[in-house]
Amino acid sequence: MSRISKLPVEQWDPELAKMTMADTATDIEQGITRMLAHCPEMAKGAIGFGAAIAMNRTLPERLIELVRLRVAFHNQCRSCMAIRYSSAANDVDEDLVCSIEKPQEAPDLTDAERVALEFADRFATDHLSNTDKRFAELREHFTEAQTMELMLHLALYVGMGRLAATLDMTEELPAGFQKPFGEVVQPWADAPVQVR
Repeated sequence: MSRISKLPVEQWDPELAKMTMADTATDIEQGITRMLAHCPEMAKGAIGFGAAIAMNRTLPERLIELVRLRVAFHNQCRSCMAIRYSSAANDVDEDLVCSIEKPQEAPDLTDAERVALEFADRFATDHLSNTDKRFAELREHFTEAQTMELMLHLALYVGMGRLAATLDMTEELPAGFQKPFGEVVQPWADAPVQVR
């Protein structure tokens, strides 16, 4: 059971509901917004940040989805691990998702994806270990704008993912993602839920 009550859509600030297309979204798609709705003005800022990142992507959807799922594993954000975004569905199958358990050994990752996943691992677990050497590795595959974009994605995923994990919002998730708080779950724990 989530640690903060979930406000029903009819109690949301109308602008917040419009921003999130709450009238057509499933419970899983409404996700953390149902709790953020307790602080609507702050929620709008968080949702606006996420929307700006989503709408202005230049990095490949496949890379973003792999990084998102890897950070979700580190955060133990069950809702993030349970969701697969349709924008990456053609490029990311469950075999590929399983391979990111050990990205450096995964046969189907590009060198750029490996470098980005290594950077993401460090960003999520030991951010100060992303030294000049790591940035030099990123420069071999990404422009400075793309590196900044990657870091903004990571900031969103680490921050909001940890918030969601702490809230323990698992009620609507497939069974494999509903393990008790504190037990480790992997992104490949159960059949994921496909969302827009």
